[in-house]
This record gives sequence, structure tokens and C-alpha cells, in this order.
Amino acid sequence: MVGTVRSEAPTTYHPCSMRLPDPLALRELSALLRDPVFRGRGVPGWLERIGYSAHMSGIYFNVRASEHMLAGLRRRLNEIRASDPSRVTLVGHSRGGLLAKVLAQRRPDAIEQVIALGSPLADQSDITPLTQAAVGVVRTANEIGFGLRLRAEGRFAYDLRQAPAVPTTSIYTRSDDVVNFRSCIRPDIPSIAVWGSHNGLVINPEVYRLLGRLLARPRRAGGTPRA
Repeated sequence: MVGTVRSEAPTTYHPCSMRLPDPLALRELSALLRDPVFRGRGVPGWLERIGYSAHMSGIYFNVRASEHMLAGLRRRLNEIRASDPSRVTLVGHSRGGLLAKVLAQRRPDAIEQVIALGSPLADQSDITPLTQAAVGVVRTANEIGFGLRLRAEGRFAYDLRQAPAVPTTSIYTRSDDVVNFRSCIRPDIPSIAVWGSHNGLVINPEVYRLLGRLLARPRRAGGTPRA
């Protein structure tokens, strides 16, 4: 989760020609460490260096039902806006992008934009068999431990399918080894393809440059929203 303090620093975009898959994201990490956009600070440090106030989501274990995860994100959003009522930009990777999209659907007054990285916004079930198996284990654990059935995801799935309530961008890779990259593409959401792997999207210098461009866009009209 990223606060949207405007930055006057210019940003540039240099496409990269590397396209082969890399499940361990070693090429992305190597490219990032060599790239001047990084300078050894990590994503939050990089955002702060270019003029933004960066905040982590507070999610440490991505295993609970979606509505439970959203409740935690709403609390985190309120905490951030208690000190600064400006709308925030949500940057989410994989399932985090789905959560960000639905949270923005329900709190458009508080969200400036959503940037999803490798998120199956068109079909959250369009994932690889290995990932499907992992999701099945998590679903079973939630049903046994918390009594949450599949139908509890109905409202979340409905809000995910709706047209975005705030500007939303999908950044994806055709070499994705976790989700079908086609599920990251929707006719009502601008999508941008980059090189690399699914996990590598969070350490990909090409993604960093795209984030810089998207964050620097003019803010939406409407003034400072209520908390």
C-alpha cells in the first residue's frame, strides 16, 4: 500500500529485451541490483527516495479468506489516512492485486488508483495446477479452522468482476508461471506486458519504471476525500 505524495522527479521507461522464464526470479534480481533505479533501497525505500510516502499492507500470511483479508486492509487504510487524508494508491502483487481492486471498489473515496502486478483480474481461478492445489489446501484449512465455505467468496468475486471504480492498471508477464497471463487482461482495464517471471514482478526494474510513470499521473478530481 503506497501513499500518493506527488513527486516532481522525472521518470523514464526503457524496455528490456529479456523474455525467457525464470521461476526463481534470479535474472530480475540481478538486473535490479545493477540498475540505477534501485540503489539498494528496496521498493519502500525507492518510493520514498522519489518522493512518496510508502506503507506496507500489514499482511504477513496470505492464507485467510478474502473478506477477512479485506477487513485487515480497511483497518490499515484507515490508519494511514488518519495522519494524511489524501487518497492512496494501492500496489498489489498476485492475490494482492485482487484484494486492492475489490477494496477500491468499496472505498473509491479513499483510493487514488490501483496497480496490479501479475493479478488474474479477469478470472481468479485461471492459475496453474500447482497453484490450484495450494489454493485447495488453503480453502480446506479455512473451512475447517474458521467455518468459511466457498460461498463466502461470492461478494468478493462479484466486486472483482465489476468495472473498476478507480483508475486501475494491470502489469503482467507472458512468462508467468503461476497464473495464466491472459487472465491478467481485461477489456476495461489497461494492461502492460513486461519481461520476467511472476515472482520477479516485485523486483523487476522495468516494473519500477512503470510504477514511477503511473504514480506521477495527475491526481483525480474531487478534492481531499473524507476519512
